[in-house]
Amino acid sequence: MTLRPIAADDLPQLLELYRHLSPDDPPCSPTRAEDNFARFLRYGGSAILVGTKDRIFVTSCVLVVIPNLSRSGHPYALIENVVTHEDHRNQGYATQVLNAACDRAWSEGCYKVMLMTGSKQAATLRFYAKAGFAQTKTGFQKRAPGY
Repeated sequence: MTLRPIAADDLPQLLELYRHLSPDDPPCSPTRAEDNFARFLRYGGSAILVGTKDRIFVTSCVLVVIPNLSRSGHPYALIENVVTHEDHRNQGYATQVLNAACDRAWSEGCYKVMLMTGSKQAATLRFYAKAGFAQTKTGFQKRAPGY
């Protein structure tokens, strides 16, 4: 598998991979995807990483590096939208993309990387623990009406 940040011309294939993340969600329109990707690129150090096999997207995650005024000004990072194509699961690809995201965060000087999962499945929680993430904090979220 080859790991790399995506480029704008990768958006259609990324959006197709996202169907394996939230199959019931309506897809993002190509125009909105292009606009959001352009905005995303302004977040220094951040990346949407993708793992490809034979030029097919098999796994991906989003890494956002967030500037910080505590911890001596060291940034922190957030990982979101971790997904592996259904036909390529349980082969270690998601672990590889998570490790690449963490390596990128460390190279940006981040002192921690956080992620949340909405899954309550034991296998998913074991996967994140095996990938080196610990359940050390309590997460909260507030969703916009309709989501």
